[in-house]
Amino acid sequence: MRMITFFLVGLTVHIVFFLSIFDIYFTSPLVHGMPPHATLLPPPASRLILIVADGLRADSLFMPLHNGSSRTPYLRSIIEEKGTWGVSHTRVPTESRPGHVALIAGFYEDVSAVAKGWKENPVEFDSVFNQSRRTWCWGSPDILPMFAKGASGDHVYTHTYPAEEEDFASTDASRLDTWVFTQVKSFFHSAKSNSSLKAYLLEDKNVFFLHLLGIDTNGHAHRPMSQQYLNNIGLVDSGVAEVVSIIEEFFNYDGRTAYVFTSDHGMTNWGSHGAGHPSETLTPLVVWGAGVQTAQRATDPQPYIDEYLQDWKLEEIRRVDVNQADIATLMASLIGIPIPVNSVGVLPLPYLNNTDHFKAQSMYTNALQVLEQFKIKMSQRKDTTLSFFFTPYQLLTESKQEEFIERAKMLIRLQKYVDAVSLCQSLISHALEGLVYYHTYDRFFLGCSVVLGFVGWTSYVVLLILKTHASLIRNPSILRQIPNHTLARVFMCLAVAIVAFLLVQKSPMTYYIYCLLPVPVWYSVLKESGTLTDLIHSAPSLPLWKCLSYFLLVALGVELLVVSFFHRAMLTLGLAVLSLWPFVCGIFGRSKLRSLSWFFSCLCLAVFPLMPVMGRESNIHLVLCGGVLTFFTSACFLFSLWQRSVLHPCDRQQFAVQMLHVVVCAYVPFLTHSSLQQKQGLPLLNQIISWTTLASSLLVPLLSSTRLFHRLLSILLSLTATYLLLSTGSEALFPPALSWLMYVWINIEQEAMLAQGVPGRQELSTIDFSANIDISKIRQLKLDDIRRSYFFVFFIITAFFGTGNIASINSFDPTSVYCFLTVFNPFIMGGLMMWKVIIPFIIVMCTFETIQVVTQLSSRSLFLIVLVISDLMALHFFFLVQDYGSWLDIGTSISHYVIVMSMTIFLMLLSVVTHTFTSQRLALWRRPKIHFP
Repeated sequence: MRMITFFLVGLTVHIVFFLSIFDIYFTSPLVHGMPPHATLLPPPASRLILIVADGLRADSLFMPLHNGSSRTPYLRSIIEEKGTWGVSHTRVPTESRPGHVALIAGFYEDVSAVAKGWKENPVEFDSVFNQSRRTWCWGSPDILPMFAKGASGDHVYTHTYPAEEEDFASTDASRLDTWVFTQVKSFFHSAKSNSSLKAYLLEDKNVFFLHLLGIDTNGHAHRPMSQQYLNNIGLVDSGVAEVVSIIEEFFNYDGRTAYVFTSDHGMTNWGSHGAGHPSETLTPLVVWGAGVQTAQRATDPQPYIDEYLQDWKLEEIRRVDVNQADIATLMASLIGIPIPVNSVGVLPLPYLNNTDHFKAQSMYTNALQVLEQFKIKMSQRKDTTLSFFFTPYQLLTESKQEEFIERAKMLIRLQKYVDAVSLCQSLISHALEGLVYYHTYDRFFLGCSVVLGFVGWTSYVVLLILKTHASLIRNPSILRQIPNHTLARVFMCLAVAIVAFLLVQKSPMTYYIYCLLPVPVWYSVLKESGTLTDLIHSAPSLPLWKCLSYFLLVALGVELLVVSFFHRAMLTLGLAVLSLWPFVCGIFGRSKLRSLSWFFSCLCLAVFPLMPVMGRESNIHLVLCGGVLTFFTSACFLFSLWQRSVLHPCDRQQFAVQMLHVVVCAYVPFLTHSSLQQKQGLPLLNQIISWTTLASSLLVPLLSSTRLFHRLLSILLSLTATYLLLSTGSEALFPPALSWLMYVWINIEQEAMLAQGVPGRQELSTIDFSANIDISKIRQLKLDDIRRSYFFVFFIITAFFGTGNIASINSFDPTSVYCFLTVFNPFIMGGLMMWKVIIPFIIVMCTFETIQVVTQLSSRSLFLIVLVISDLMALHFFFLVQDYGSWLDIGTSISHYVIVMSMTIFLMLLSVVTHTFTSQRLALWRRPKIHFP
């Protein structure tokens, strides 16, 4: 009962620590209540056509062909003659939803919002569509509905194709774009005979949005260098030309239409996006039509550090780069609607072809719109902070705000437009910095609270280990003589003071949790601090040099694991060092075969962190090799079982079926890949086998014997079968290599126990997971158990990063789930990819469960050490979280902390699951009892 209580308390504490990062770094930047601002001067355009080619890379559009011609002759002619072009720089994550929010709403959606919803709005925000008089949209059902539901009133009309059309196995996804172009042409054709619709279309401030998903889908399915992807770009170019012609004809060539062509994100060479590679963050922008500057010749070398201009043969035409959120501000200015109130974009003036007065007034409007957000943010922060604690943003105090505004208005009245623009740009810059300042105002305070709780929790766990699992000399202490009720009163008064402070501050409810959590944690630490005096009293009898060397090695090992998050090759270094362990610790003399097996299995696994995780092409033949390797590894394993103990006929039959099933699952990706290459779609039989395998992967092992190696072999075969179905290349070899090392680890730990003189060694062939643990055989912790716990954490990190890293996890590449489905579904696909990541975890967790049984330790004692090591890593990453530098750096630093905290929480839950997974059994048939000697 006490262990269950400790588990629940520990789980709650870690969940709080995990959620704290979202309150500190992932809170929504949006504020509400700002009045809209629009330029009062007549706009140059009456309507706007926004065309977004989903997944289109900048170089794919701008790069000429080998013969000097272009695959997009129409857009190329616009760039060279009629419009202004540049590169739109996106932010991480480079996904469709945040990309479109930045384009149309003008702000960068926070990660928590992306996680809460894909097709709908988890938070309300303003957009160009909402500010327009009417907006008509055509395209994907994944993007369009969220802007319709986010609009006030009923003036955003969406036309989408069925979600089933987004099939990565289709012969050519360009039909999605053809559908959009056909619908737009039909729409304008029908408007000619529909008087009410025609009247709507002839009004000003209308927006038409064409979302083209074909390029993105073809890129995922066939890669961006494929003919399908490149041909789709050509189809889009001709489709844009035709649509422009129809629109111009419908409006009698009135010259009042503005066109914006861009993309939400790019795509890597291997068909994924989501991370921060330049191929993902550099997207094309081409703007032309009413109010837009025509192509300008570049007289001086252009100020861009990349070398793309020369490759694109566009060095003589002025290039104007923007941040993706700037496009929303540009669109609003062109048609004279209010800038979306949540926008953080800055109007890119070089795109405008208008008077200096209009440009200055538009920039002034932009500055007022950003300043309104700053005012609301400052007001909110001021209202929730005690006056003597409040520190305003010094560069934009209330007096300086008025000074900026009055001076800008005066400069415009005096027709000093260049100075007015410069002043407004400075005001916008200060306001944006101020928004960040107030948005992160409580970050240091919350961070200190979380760190205080973190350190307290780790200290409590260490004291608990020493008290319950270590042989210390008990000694009466002064702290033990302090009455518990006195200590409780002190901490109760402290808690009341914290609550009173937070109430005065009008702090959110979550602040109470973060600030109050350290109180009971440190109360528990002080209650157990007598154990620290026991440790000091026991110090003379301890081998201090050995203790110090162990702790030093573990500290270095933790640092190695931290660095491995940035450089996976550190895992290779770590495995190379671990391979020498039996030779250093004297195990080689006792068991040469096992020591050599450990050495070679470590070196084999060390190869995987050196393999590329991004940009690798699918190699289905390696998946077949993975299946064959698993088959032969299992055969050797089975032969070893046969030698160790009697194998029941039912077990033999089950293992034979599972081994055959592994071979089938290794062949299914080959058949699926072949079928998709031949444009025949996903075979139904392959899909049935895949989903059946997935559904039964956790059930089939429960049918096997609970004897140690019987159950482990069944788990390996079941999980590897699913892993093979989710593999596309060399990662299919990872589970058998990992399992080999785990098998050797179990065996060699017994030799390590004998080398240390631990009595009561039990033969592995006689161990049964379901047997009741003999309490009398449970031993106290020894220093070497710290090494065992570290090995476990190291293997868990290796299981996680052995075939991937942060970039590969963030990047969306659906190829690995093609055996299950090919129709786009982000949640099912994401769930399958997550299960693929979890499978190596389960293999290591089951091995650790076995180690606890083999080494005669309670599961609680070893896991407490694991908890301390994991928490030290999490605390390390908490200090490494940064909110400066590139967005990739910021996102990566936060991802590290989230991954370690998720891993700690996950391991706590998975330890319960794996205990059930190894010890429970479903008896579908009665077996005669077999007595083992």
